[in-house]
Amino acid sequence: MAKGKKGQNKSPQRHNDASENNKTRDGEATEKLSEAELLKIENEELNNRILRLRADFDNFRKRTIKERQDIARRSNEKLITELLPALDHFEMGLQNARENNVPAAVYDGLKIVQNQLLNALEKVGVSRIDAEGEEFNPHLHECVSHLPSDEFAEGIASNQTRCGYKLGDYILRAAQVVVSSGPTAPENTVIEKENNNTGEE
Repeated sequence: MAKGKKGQNKSPQRHNDASENNKTRDGEATEKLSEAELLKIENEELNNRILRLRADFDNFRKRTIKERQDIARRSNEKLITELLPALDHFEMGLQNARENNVPAAVYDGLKIVQNQLLNALEKVGVSRIDAEGEEFNPHLHECVSHLPSDEFAEGIASNQTRCGYKLGDYILRAAQVVVSSGPTAPENTVIEKENNNTGEE
């Protein structure tokens, strides 16, 4: 009888041992799963950090390029600004040569030198602003006066008194212009206005 009881007591013990083993395996599986999740999170964080570093480096590279371009532009700007009066004098000299019937050889020589200067400036990004016949633009043009014009509509630059220049998109100097105030008023209209003003008085 005692042996039978001892045999009966062994079965629950084996059941408990099996349960403990299952719990251990479940715990190990959970621990392994947690490690995998942690590795995945760390990997995502590293990838995000790499992407941020790439973006920061790209921004730094673009900023450095822009700063170099700005330095070069400022250096060129100072030199070009000093040359603009000489270009103006060339322009006036050519105009005087045309008006005073200077020999063609002299005129052509001046024109060649002017073109060489302009070509050299174009290579560094300088371009002329020619405004005559264009609609007045306060960003590109400087109005020196308003005059009636039968040729140009109101608000159009009827005459350019000084050429303007740009360095890329940067305005070195606006073009000076005379802006049309519209067609000249007929004499009859002027007389009628004067009579009306006199009658009102």
